[in-house]
Amino acid sequence: MMAPETLGPLLPLASLLAAAVGLLLPRGARTAAAALGIGGSALALLVAVGLAVTVDGPVEASTRWVEFGGLTVTLGIRLDGAAALVALAVTVVALAVQVYSVGYLHDDSRYAPYAAQVSLFTAAMLIVVVAGDLILLLVGWEVMGICSYLLIGHDRRLPAAPAAAVKAFLVTRVGDVGFLLGIALLGIAAGSFRISDVLAAVGSGEIGGGTLTAAALLLLAGVAGKSALFPLHTWLPDAMAGPTPISALIHAATMVAAGIYVVTRLDPVFAAGDPALLVLGVLAVVTIVLGGLAATAQDDIKRVLAWSTVSQIGYMAGALAVGATGAALFHLLTHAAFKALLFLAAGSVIHAVGSNSMGEMGGLRRRMPATFWSMTVGLAALVGLPPLAGFWSKEAVLHAASSAGAGWLPPLVYAVGLVTVAITAWYATRLWLRTFFGAPRSSGARTAHEPPAAMAGPVLLLVVPSALLGLAGYTDWLAGRLLPPATAEHPSDLLPAHTNLMHLGPEVALPLAALLVGGVGAWLLWRRDTAADPATALGPARRMFAAAFGLDALQRAVVVRPVVALARAARRTDETAVDGTVTGTGRATVALGRGLAVLHRAGLPRAASAVLVGALLVAVAAATLGVL
Repeated sequence: MMAPETLGPLLPLASLLAAAVGLLLPRGARTAAAALGIGGSALALLVAVGLAVTVDGPVEASTRWVEFGGLTVTLGIRLDGAAALVALAVTVVALAVQVYSVGYLHDDSRYAPYAAQVSLFTAAMLIVVVAGDLILLLVGWEVMGICSYLLIGHDRRLPAAPAAAVKAFLVTRVGDVGFLLGIALLGIAAGSFRISDVLAAVGSGEIGGGTLTAAALLLLAGVAGKSALFPLHTWLPDAMAGPTPISALIHAATMVAAGIYVVTRLDPVFAAGDPALLVLGVLAVVTIVLGGLAATAQDDIKRVLAWSTVSQIGYMAGALAVGATGAALFHLLTHAAFKALLFLAAGSVIHAVGSNSMGEMGGLRRRMPATFWSMTVGLAALVGLPPLAGFWSKEAVLHAASSAGAGWLPPLVYAVGLVTVAITAWYATRLWLRTFFGAPRSSGARTAHEPPAAMAGPVLLLVVPSALLGLAGYTDWLAGRLLPPATAEHPSDLLPAHTNLMHLGPEVALPLAALLVGGVGAWLLWRRDTAADPATALGPARRMFAAAFGLDALQRAVVVRPVVALARAARRTDETAVDGTVTGTGRATVALGRGLAVLHRAGLPRAASAVLVGALLVAVAAATLGVL
């Protein structure tokens, strides 16, 4: 098998080449586009498997790319066990999405550019995963933003799609400005953009406290935008206007995971850039509970899962804030598996029913048994039901928060995380019951059937990691790749490797009790009237939760409308003052020229007379001057 130094550059290259060729294909070349998309993703997956097997320690390789201002930018890779595992998760989900899309977009006339854009999106995320230079990481980061705009707005027949694409692009761009400035600060202060050089400069104290704090906070702005942390989270639910496979790709293993991964990659910068982790912890706490409560009142099945993603990203950020990078990465991996499963299974339901609304579903358990059981596993993993994947990773996050050092932040993360376990169980149970049980509530639900093999296959395959990946986290092989060295600054943050269902301590009983309270509560409300929505029990709070506490409206009032008004005023000023001056000068010159032209216009007799008179005057003047 090839060395990691060789496999690393090949990882994004496979998807990048598939994208480059795919973008040159004509729109009608559906078969060729599918072969390129699936083939590129499959090759990237094989490379990721090779890296996961061969990488057991830090690996670096780089070559000079360009130099400016005395700073060298390199093309290089920086790999370790965590990077290999994240790359594996990305490629698995990307391949599942490419295969699923063949069936889901079977009648889409723009499938060829779509498949190429998915490959480009995958390549960009893989560049972020393996980059050994901050500038190269920034390239992948920015290309992801462009691809998200293209893919969310893919279906131009939907009025909401272009608006959602613009919103995602602009909101994440707000954070990306800070991200760019943070990278510039670190590179200039360290004298290099190589990640290893920057981290060495941080460790040696070469980068001063103020510079480091500013850089960490600026980077955190980009992280909040890409990973949909409060207050830059509002783009993510609206991104559901895009095709469902893209929702799976963005929400599971790529864009929203990128910010969390970058924090683990640059962990010393955030740890030393006080108070960056404190700010991250506050954002995480708000994001956890905000996403959970918003999910309780949504009728659109994809928006429930979208708000769930916001909440689960908050758990990962909370783990990072208390210094538990291993727990954050563990939850990132399990979340990638069960959230990709949930979105693709939801896509199968939408494809069969013809609607996103849970109000038009119901009774699908018997009509779509494979989808029902797949989604049951995904929802159980989401809520943290043992022994499925989400139980172990979420327990790792809560364990890290409960056992972290002194201070008010770890207990707050734990308390909010524990309460949100009950909220998650409530909205997941509601989704499960409203979708699959009771009587069908529409003609689409009454005639629903299982999806074609191209869609069903990826869903069934994703059931396996959603069920078993959590158990693998307690093997020496996986835990050793996720955990940082056990130092005083970074204690081991996963549960002991021997922990199992037969030896669960009292701290595990609380999350399980919260899960039971939330799930049973939703079931009891549903049992009162199986045709009614359990969310009606929320009363007046339902409208507030459905609107996510009105933060979108607040942003429109405080940011969007003033900026639009300022832009219109600037346009009017430009058109009336600047352009008006230029246009007025031109018009005055033309008018003066026309006046002179009028004076010079005359009939031939009059013109001849004028010439003779003029000649006579000149002769008289000359004679007079001669006499004198």
